[in-house]
Amino acid sequence: MSFPFSAIVGQDEMKLALLIAAVDARIGGVMVFGDRGTGKSTAVRALAALLPSVPAAHAGYQDGTARKGQVPVPFVDLPLGATEDRVVGALDLERALGSGIKAFEPGLLARANGGFLYIDEVNLLEDHIVDLLLDVAASGENVVEREGLSIRHPARFVLVGSGNPEEGELRPQLLDRFGLSVEVRTPQDLTQRVEILKRCDAFERDPAAFTEIWRRSQRKTQNRIAHGRAMLSGVTIPDAVLAYASRLCMAVGADGLRGELTLMRSARALAALDGVENVGTVHVRQVAPLALRHRLRRNVLDETGSTARIERALEELAA
Repeated sequence: MSFPFSAIVGQDEMKLALLIAAVDARIGGVMVFGDRGTGKSTAVRALAALLPSVPAAHAGYQDGTARKGQVPVPFVDLPLGATEDRVVGALDLERALGSGIKAFEPGLLARANGGFLYIDEVNLLEDHIVDLLLDVAASGENVVEREGLSIRHPARFVLVGSGNPEEGELRPQLLDRFGLSVEVRTPQDLTQRVEILKRCDAFERDPAAFTEIWRRSQRKTQNRIAHGRAMLSGVTIPDAVLAYASRLCMAVGADGLRGELTLMRSARALAALDGVENVGTVHVRQVAPLALRHRLRRNVLDETGSTARIERALEELAA
């Protein structure tokens, strides 16, 4: 049983980023940088458990056979030591040696289809594996060509990576491929820390009773996500708001257009979550740090952090 998403104390930015990614998976996943023990994996697991079940065929390839009915949204952990074969899939050696049949043994990408693929300490993962993951996440399809096998299967998932910057930075060109970036810190407010301890203790003592207490809040969040997904395609972005987003990206010096596309999609997903049919500058302002902070070039003449630079640019545009 997963800790209720609605019961997570604080970390509002991380929760918002995950909700936006749950509404529109095309945004490209979420990168969470911050301290250990701040609820990163707990939040992702909690959101996966909160989402509506998916058709077994979409979540499939866990056992290499077709399945019917609905199953929980997949949540797959990718360990740091995972080989490429384990990630993408490979020849089923047992069947090949036993019966001479060339069969595909699905990998972690197949298991994650329709759900979440979570990588802790992604900055320590081998670069070629990260490249592979980002390519598949962008295309929604995994292609395996080896040992005489040619397999193509859907692999649509929300990629969530987490890491501690003190243990090594992710290459800028890879970091740019993540749609949203979140910074989390250990809470410094005493009341908040005590509340976290109380809720964790209550959940550990009686998970069922604690989950029941939060059932109504969980249902509200479920309805918000479902409604957001349903109305996403009908949400419009006025030209004036698009121009505002582009001016912001130019003001902060974001490289390329990926930042603007992500900013646009994130603002639309947020508007859908809020039940609004037209995106406003308020939505752009709210998601701007998430979509842009990891895409800024370092300025040797400006030692302020990327978040501060974005906030300053937003203030100048509002003036």
